[in-house]
Amino acid sequence: MSDMSSHGVGFAIVAPGGYAPDEAAFLRALAYLKSLGCAVHNYYEPSDKFQRFGGSDEARLRQLRAAAENPDVQIVMFLRGGYGLSRLLPQIDFQKMAASGKLFVGHSDATPFHIGLLQAGGAASFAGPMITPDFTDENPSEFTMRHFWQCLAGPTHKITVQAANNPSLEASGTLWGGNLAMLTHLIGTPYFTAIDGGILFLEDIAEHPYRVERMLLQLHYSGVLARQKALILGDFSGYRLTDYDNGYDFNAMLAYIRSISPIPILTGLPFGHIRDKVTLAVGSQADLASDGNGWELTMRAYPNLGGRVK
Repeated sequence: MSDMSSHGVGFAIVAPGGYAPDEAAFLRALAYLKSLGCAVHNYYEPSDKFQRFGGSDEARLRQLRAAAENPDVQIVMFLRGGYGLSRLLPQIDFQKMAASGKLFVGHSDATPFHIGLLQAGGAASFAGPMITPDFTDENPSEFTMRHFWQCLAGPTHKITVQAANNPSLEASGTLWGGNLAMLTHLIGTPYFTAIDGGILFLEDIAEHPYRVERMLLQLHYSGVLARQKALILGDFSGYRLTDYDNGYDFNAMLAYIRSISPIPILTGLPFGHIRDKVTLAVGSQADLASDGNGWELTMRAYPNLGGRVK
């Protein structure tokens, strides 16, 4: 894992979604970040949790605004996903968030934030780890941490995947996407923007294959898929099949979607609600090359920490 520079990087923690279920683990994450040399700016207060959220709607908005306005902060990481960001969308000033120059990091419920930044002039952000569970783990994933710091260090980041049964292709475009349920949740709202000629990545958790199919069909029927160069699927675990499915599983669903999809679909992206995950620069320019036995995704032209990470 790459270590932080001795000068320290300003690392802000905000909770626009859920709260930390284990306060002791949260404090362990703060200590871990400090041990890496980070100057931690924590805007989340465990005692302020409201219902299932990391604070009232207004409190969570204040966290985002304070982190974006702090000149000593470079990275703003979401505490966790769950649910909550959707309630804040009308009150988030995405133009100001984009202009702050902060490197916003998160996934799952953070997806609308990434899309909002893209809509606000194409500002890049990062689909990557969150404080819980990635930094609260007693033994954080070396894979996750290495990819996180390497990606944010920039100026480019490459992901190499060994995965058979994928189409051969070469494509270049803007990398975008996130959680499938959150992305489809935005379609038809003022908070959705579809990238033309992009490379779309998707993941989800505990969604039965028929629900995944239904959401992919929504992207297809709405014309979003046809506007992309390729679709990359990450992790889709956590669901349960029954006898009623009668042989219909994720692979059967994927075969059907591939048969009607206007674009090539790749699998094997190590990203989602899993321990070992890559970090993806949303809004970066990406080059995708697949030879049928594996594929490489190279991200470039995105804001980064540069020499601030060893």
